[in-house]
Amino acid sequence: MSISSRLRIAYQNRHFSSILTPNSSTPLTSKEKSRAALSLLKAEKNPEKILEICRSVSLTPETHLDRISFSVAISKLSESKHFEGIRQFIEELKTRPDLKTERFGSHAIILYGQANMLDHAIRSFKQMDELGIPRSVKSLNALLIACILAKDYEQVNRIFLVFPKSYGIEPNLDTYNTVVKAFCESGSSSSVYSILAEMDRKKVKPNATTFGTFLAGFYKEAKFEDVGKVLKLMEKYGLYPGISTYNIRIQSLCKLKRSSEAKALLDGMFSRGIKPNSVTYCHLIHGFCKEGKLEEAKNLFKDMVNRGCQPDSNCYFTLVYFLCQGGDFETALQICKESMEKAWVPNFSTMKTLVDGLVRTSKVELAKELIKQIREKVPRNTDRWDEIEAALPQ
Repeated sequence: MSISSRLRIAYQNRHFSSILTPNSSTPLTSKEKSRAALSLLKAEKNPEKILEICRSVSLTPETHLDRISFSVAISKLSESKHFEGIRQFIEELKTRPDLKTERFGSHAIILYGQANMLDHAIRSFKQMDELGIPRSVKSLNALLIACILAKDYEQVNRIFLVFPKSYGIEPNLDTYNTVVKAFCESGSSSSVYSILAEMDRKKVKPNATTFGTFLAGFYKEAKFEDVGKVLKLMEKYGLYPGISTYNIRIQSLCKLKRSSEAKALLDGMFSRGIKPNSVTYCHLIHGFCKEGKLEEAKNLFKDMVNRGCQPDSNCYFTLVYFLCQGGDFETALQICKESMEKAWVPNFSTMKTLVDGLVRTSKVELAKELIKQIREKVPRNTDRWDEIEAALPQ
């Protein structure tokens, strides 16, 4: 029996242990179990069964798949407000001998932050030595990240000021970058200058991430003079705007509905010999779409493809959605077909809007053909599309 079949049977019967434990006659590899667990977690809504899945697999922060599984599980449990279940699960994990490492201790702190259980995150940091888990700047940085995830920016400032001295930990570049991120997210971007001064005193050199966060923060608060100051500061530290810096500036301007200014930055990239990437174009396309400038968005999409930049799924979905909203169903259909050829299908409501638009513009046959393609790509909505097709003009 194939892995997918075993997974389906286990999911239907809720006998998670039959697929996630090695008692099967053909046991799964560790990676296969991780994939199976992740699939089950994404489909499950019952908090107790989510915990059952997690306990059936020895998840570890050492693998990317397992880190995603942890995150999915905590998000779903948080949405269900099953906070006691989160606490019990994480505290159980701390007792596992193979997880008595700073890596897991730090990950547990972040998971508590993700669940908005910051008091438990702080307690976990303080108790690391009692559990025989090493503590260093890595776990301090994890605690700061947990505060950001919980959107408790005052705690970021308090922990940054107090904990390094209390626990004999020297902040590193990641520490400072995390604090800068907190200031910028909380609308206190001007405070970053004091952080930069401290970095100078501690001889910690800022990097492109530091200045990129500065720029995003100042743009968010529409402090354009400070944007200019940051660009000059970058030169002082021997850093010059590259693709990542331009992408941050372009995205920030688009969020402010200043896409024409963002487009001017794209032109400036070309003049400086800096080649834009797909991210650059996707930010611009989204920005112009949000402003209702669909012709500009379509032209950018064409230019993007002509220059060899491959749009991602979100770029396709954005363009199809806004083209439908703007009544350009013919172009929306063309872009949608390109997306579906890559196995990227826009969500049901967008596709329904497109089908309805084709019908209104007397393109019923094209609508029927599109429904047929959708059924092939997304079988789970077949019944809904059957009803829609039955109601179409004959």
